[in-house]
Amino acid sequence: MAGKLTVVGLGGGGGEDMTLRAADVLRSCEVIAGYSGYISLIRDDYPEKEVLSTGMCGEEERCRAALEKAAEGKTVAMVCSGDPGVYGMAGLCLELNAALPEPVEIEVVPGVTAACSGAALLGAPLGHDFAVISLSDLLTPWEVIEKRLRAAAEGDFILCLYNPASFHRADYLARACDILLEQKSPETVCGMARQIGREEESMRILPLRELRDTPADMFTTVFVGNSRTKELGGRMVTPRGYPLHE
Repeated sequence: MAGKLTVVGLGGGGGEDMTLRAADVLRSCEVIAGYSGYISLIRDDYPEKEVLSTGMCGEEERCRAALEKAAEGKTVAMVCSGDPGVYGMAGLCLELNAALPEPVEIEVVPGVTAACSGAALLGAPLGHDFAVISLSDLLTPWEVIEKRLRAAAEGDFILCLYNPASFHRADYLARACDILLEQKSPETVCGMARQIGREEESMRILPLRELRDTPADMFTTVFVGNSRTKELGGRMVTPRGYPLHE
């Protein structure tokens, strides 16, 4: 019997933002694969499932194990935080599968990425054209990240920054802000959403000049507004441009 691998986005937090389609996949699959931290969020809900998990930096091993199970005829769900196609495992699964002598069927089920859930927490910062950029240089050279930041700033895009800082990259958000300040006003409205969907959830709105020296971590998603973004009633809002009548 032919197996199948479905790459599933869990959304943020503990599962409240998971889509109905994603929940259906998890209920019906035989095997759940994923990063051990994400598995821990849903393990108690599916005690009968076989589990394949690896730690950080075990992405290739994880994908190959999931593909092998699918090749054996199992229905496998590879879980990812947020959306599986946004810095997730969908691309790697498809790459590795394409190189197999007999590829298996793969389906990608979308999820709510931090750009969307964080924006909802802050208000409506992504009301116009925006760019999502990860500040992690683990897989992308910093020189490339700098180039993308400058291009986005020149185009007056709203920016959503993933992985803004970590223990080994404590100054990366400050470095990114310095680049953005070359073209953006220091008073540009910015927002920070942390631990989205979890008990420790918090958000903050602040100008770009303050963002530069504000601590962040891997659980933080940062939003940098465009020239029209404003703070309204404690919320971050980028107008779409609709003509308003008094």
